[in-house]
Amino acid sequence: MRYTVRAVLLAAALALAGCSAAGDGDGGRPPSAGSPSGTADSSAGARWRPRPGLAWQWQLDGRADPSVDVPVYDIDGFENTAADVARLHRDGRKVICYVNVGAWEDFRPDEDAFPRSVLGDRNGWAGERWLDIRKLSVLRPIMERRFDMCRDKGFDAVEPDLVEGYADETGFPLTARDQLRYNRMIAKIAHERGLSVGLKNDLAQIPQLLSDFDFAVNEECAQFGECDRLTPFVAAGKAVFHVEYAQPTSSFCARSRRLKLSSMQKKLELGVWRKPC
Repeated sequence: MRYTVRAVLLAAALALAGCSAAGDGDGGRPPSAGSPSGTADSSAGARWRPRPGLAWQWQLDGRADPSVDVPVYDIDGFENTAADVARLHRDGRKVICYVNVGAWEDFRPDEDAFPRSVLGDRNGWAGERWLDIRKLSVLRPIMERRFDMCRDKGFDAVEPDLVEGYADETGFPLTARDQLRYNRMIAKIAHERGLSVGLKNDLAQIPQLLSDFDFAVNEECAQFGECDRLTPFVAAGKAVFHVEYAQPTSSFCARSRRLKLSSMQKKLELGVWRKPC
């Protein structure tokens, strides 16, 4: 699933209205403001740690279009090749690997690796079902192989999606503690491979997970009046990559700049189009 369930509901509401939407701690000093890619430590083997306010592109619809002049790209890990990542690197960009860690997708090449016992309710997107994140021993090797893919293709970081299933109707009695255990496992898997990792949404658990994640990715915090909840990441010198779908930039960019968020407006399909702050 590429967007939050809340975004799905928003899209449905707009359609009905006849409208269209235009593991490890931080472990280092604050990122250097002088580095265009936001790297805190240029020594060999150091993880990339993006700094607050860094411009980005988020494109999950197909292979990456390299024409957007920004220092960070977030693209689908399965749909892009090592050559695609290398091309972005040649242009001086850091590249984030989008991977769904909270739901099974029947269109991925490793769909058969998931036993039926971990597949829960459908999540609102065709071909997707929630995962039973309590089954760490089952899901860990699958996610390790996915993150191996990201590393082997040359990605700098991972954006693990759907890491707040405990707050949704998954078909499993998931708790906040279950989610914390799973999210920390996901962060550790990324760090073990030298990849930085972002916390996707899951605002309620930021206080507990801040030290485990290197940056945040957020959808619609302005729409729902929640952007202040992301300030712990900024205070820790960690980027917050933020998008709005229904809100025009005039309604959130001034506040985003004050909060030092990396904000832009995108369409729900997350193609090439973007309107940055």
